[in-house]
Amino acid sequence: MKIEKPGNLAGDFWGGLAAMLVALPSAIAFGVTIYASLGGSFAAYGALAGILGTTALGLVASLAGGTKRLITAPCAPAAAVLSAFVIQQVALGTPDTTVLLLLVVLALMTGVLQMVFGFVGLGGLIKYMPYPVVSGYLSGVGLIIIGSQVPKFAGAPTGATFWQTLTTPALWLWQSMVIGIVTIAVMVLAPRVTKAVPAAILALLAGTASYFGLSLIDPAMLVLDKNPLVIGALGGSGGGFTEGMAARWQGLQGLGLGDLRNLLVPALTLAVLLSIDTLKTCVVLDALTRSRHDSNRELIGQGLGNLTTGLIGGMPGAGQMGATMVNMSSGAVSRMSGVIEGVLALIAFLLLGGLIAWVPVAALAAILIVVGIRMIDRHSLQFLKFRHTLFDFAVILAVVAVALTVGLIPASGTGIVLAIVLFVREQTRGSIVRSKAYGNQSFSKQTRLREDMEILEQKGDQAVIFELQGSLFFGTTSQLYTTLEPEIKTRKYVLLDMRRVQTIDVTAAHMLEQIRDMMAEKGGFLVFAHLPHSLPSGLDMKQYFDQMGLAPYKSAARLFDELDAAKEWVENRILKEAALERAEEKPLDLGDVGLFKGRKASTLAELELRFDKRSIKAGEKIFARGDVGDELFLIRRGSVRIVLPLNNGKVHHIGSFGRGDFFGEMTFLDGDARSADAIAFTNVELFVLSRKTFDAFAEEHKKVALNLMEGLASVLASRLRYTNVELQALQS
Repeated sequence: MKIEKPGNLAGDFWGGLAAMLVALPSAIAFGVTIYASLGGSFAAYGALAGILGTTALGLVASLAGGTKRLITAPCAPAAAVLSAFVIQQVALGTPDTTVLLLLVVLALMTGVLQMVFGFVGLGGLIKYMPYPVVSGYLSGVGLIIIGSQVPKFAGAPTGATFWQTLTTPALWLWQSMVIGIVTIAVMVLAPRVTKAVPAAILALLAGTASYFGLSLIDPAMLVLDKNPLVIGALGGSGGGFTEGMAARWQGLQGLGLGDLRNLLVPALTLAVLLSIDTLKTCVVLDALTRSRHDSNRELIGQGLGNLTTGLIGGMPGAGQMGATMVNMSSGAVSRMSGVIEGVLALIAFLLLGGLIAWVPVAALAAILIVVGIRMIDRHSLQFLKFRHTLFDFAVILAVVAVALTVGLIPASGTGIVLAIVLFVREQTRGSIVRSKAYGNQSFSKQTRLREDMEILEQKGDQAVIFELQGSLFFGTTSQLYTTLEPEIKTRKYVLLDMRRVQTIDVTAAHMLEQIRDMMAEKGGFLVFAHLPHSLPSGLDMKQYFDQMGLAPYKSAARLFDELDAAKEWVENRILKEAALERAEEKPLDLGDVGLFKGRKASTLAELELRFDKRSIKAGEKIFARGDVGDELFLIRRGSVRIVLPLNNGKVHHIGSFGRGDFFGEMTFLDGDARSADAIAFTNVELFVLSRKTFDAFAEEHKKVALNLMEGLASVLASRLRYTNVELQALQS
């Protein structure tokens, strides 16, 4: 566990003190609300439960959770769930002592469930909270704090609502409003004078001083009993603590398995509500302090805190937004402020109950109103300036509206749903197709004879090549189908380059399956290339396609590891269908090779004597990168691949050469070392001519030698032209 630096303790002390003054009265009120359903005589138990909860949560949750500045204390969601539980138990006729014990067990179960949430990693889900949701939640909480404190600021009776207070001036107490105005003024102006003491503390002192100043005019303010302007007596004592502990464990023997089963649903509900409440506070704290909390660790810490408060008979709680904001604005910088808040809560109860009783309610309300105003995300108004961020602002407004009318947790759910809609909208607005080319614009690396290339230029548009990008999911499926549909009707081969695809879901896979079946009906093919082996989600797309049945054996779908291999397969089919692929049973004679067609038989016979004839088995290496040699290789039969070795043990496919082609011309021309590997893709038979032998032959047959060089230059120029055409297609 990391020890906080001593230099931070001053700010943490002031923050903890201010947070205690805010959290303790609320905790007492929450506790009284819960236990009052058992009868007025149990109100003291409620006050004690609130104080013990504040102490235990401050000490344990702050140390174990680790989120800096977070104040954990009994809260409204816990009060609501537990109050409903007590009312239900009273209606069922459950004895009071049993209800007290059930409340303890409920707190224990809640703590255990929160720890389970943290251990299994559920807290990590909070990191997916979009900024508009956080902004809306932050502003919503600020407005709720303001709305809840305005009646207290005005001195309205307990139970008066925000609107009722605003519309009924008769409920206002001028003394309360004067105290509140003084407190707000000091809260706002104090930082301009000094920062040695936190503004919240100075404001509270000023509010308290103004209260006693006004008491000179109205002596009735010096009466503590039933005084609505101050917190009032806390109740309880050291003896009450012992008695309360004993009362909570009475009737343990009467608790059965059925009772525990009945507690599971309320415990689960309470655990979820308290976890969400805490993590939302942590997210807001991160946004304000530019920090990063550990959600899972915080849930474990909260669970330990609620487990501890259950063991000592306290009230469970969560990270409190109001107390946390006061803690932060008062100078706290570490989690020790939460520990100090817990210690001060206990000390205040045991030793200073009489002094705290005189703290004006309006002063606390005024401090929280200033904190609430500062929590409103005014920066989000800039979203109104730009058209593309208007929907984000609408998400913020929706979160705020639901927070004010329904509740914070439904507001979060609403915001997440709207944020998902926003994400889907953004995904669908972008193009799923990065580029498109036809088979007569983009060719494979298979080097072909000129007459074959002429055929592919004429008939290559039977194939269309799409490079896809982004996410293939239900939101982009319609866009992709609309783009592919015209080509499906007119092309025989649809190639999809999947290398830039980030995700794919069942809806998109089903749509691709339908396209495959449509291609099958017309005798065409849907061809996939570059299926990623590992998407960002960890999905292996090739394995996923197998599981979805997208490319079963002998179907109209084909899978290739590389786009070039897919292009080569399509080109070979086009050439075969055009009846232009020559039979390869008989190796070519020298006169059948394009470079030497039309030459005199006598000259060819003499030249053929200068060639070596070699046979290479499939998979064998003909030469390797870095080899020294000066031979030119003519392919009599079979095919050869030229590949470039990479550092990771893989290879990059540069080109393929078939029957009648040549390779090795670079070293033949310049005499440098080989720049790549040549591998027999099938069984190969070659004519091999060394430069030294050729130079000797050229001395006697200059015209034949010149024609050979011109032929080499012509073929190389033709290859370069096709490369330029492909680059132009890629650019477009």
